[in-house]
Amino acid sequence: MTYTVTLIPGDGIGPEVASAMRRVVDATGVAIEWEIHDAGQAMIDKYGTPLPEPVLESIRRNKVGIKGPITTPVGGGFRSVNVGLRKALDLYANVRPARSIAGVPARYQDIDLVIVRENTECLYAGIEHDVIPNVAAEAIRIITRRASERIVRHAFEYARTNKRRLVTAVHKGNIMKVTDGLFLRVAREVASEYPDIAFNDRIVDNMCMQLVQRPHEYDVLVLPNLYGDIVSDLCCGLVGGLGVAPGANLGDGLAVFEPVHGSAPKYAGQNKVNPTACIRSGALMLRFLGEVDAADRIERAVERVIGEGKQVTYDLKASRNDPTAVGTQAMADAIIAAL
Repeated sequence: MTYTVTLIPGDGIGPEVASAMRRVVDATGVAIEWEIHDAGQAMIDKYGTPLPEPVLESIRRNKVGIKGPITTPVGGGFRSVNVGLRKALDLYANVRPARSIAGVPARYQDIDLVIVRENTECLYAGIEHDVIPNVAAEAIRIITRRASERIVRHAFEYARTNKRRLVTAVHKGNIMKVTDGLFLRVAREVASEYPDIAFNDRIVDNMCMQLVQRPHEYDVLVLPNLYGDIVSDLCCGLVGGLGVAPGANLGDGLAVFEPVHGSAPKYAGQNKVNPTACIRSGALMLRFLGEVDAADRIERAVERVIGEGKQVTYDLKASRNDPTAVGTQAMADAIIAAL
């Protein structure tokens, strides 16, 4: 079977890690036709937007896409392309596994967490405005029963399908009694429908502390959008950083995969950065397509190369100045050889 996949290379280091991912995925033997579309700053002059309609049309048609990181301006400029994709395609579930890999320098070993983040509302809906320019600004936080129910149900279905033991709802219901109160009530209602899976809840600031102190006590976390973004990065830090962390944005019949890290424009074109997160995102994509064996082969090959510690990028060496560190494409070559 041949799959058609929308590929958005991104900018900054995006094209480099996306190229590495594509070569590794192709090396599995799964037949993929890559439909390449660009998004980001460079598209504004041509289309008047960083997220052109042909990109969205391609993903709607192919049902699956994968992207490299895209730069988002800080404090002004255009809206995040990532947020725009999620809203336009109703990719309501952001799923980020955070699992230890032997050989990756990290605070802990044997971490196996999955963060399931609501992807379409909360403060990230972007409903904000100036009250008094340069003096006061206001943002509106939206939490709905519909979005809360479907993300919590997604977390429980994920747990059941993947034989996970516990789902933890993360909230700030002690202070935000209306919005987070609604999220927590809905989570408890949905949890009652899954008696085979344990359920608990944690206040978000306490959750962060407990993840640092006792991460092995947790399994699947489900959170509103903003908390999910923050806590998922914390969990990535537990297993070695964003450079190894894959991500999936899932909707009803649509999916877009991406590495968790940013575009790191200062490293663009240097063939230096770690491609692991993008390659592992490719493995998540293959799993979504039903190509489970190919996905497993990629994960094993990545783990073997990192575990051996020879053909890896500078950030995976004991010293970042290690002269034996290899570049982005050479690490991809090693992973392809390990397949």
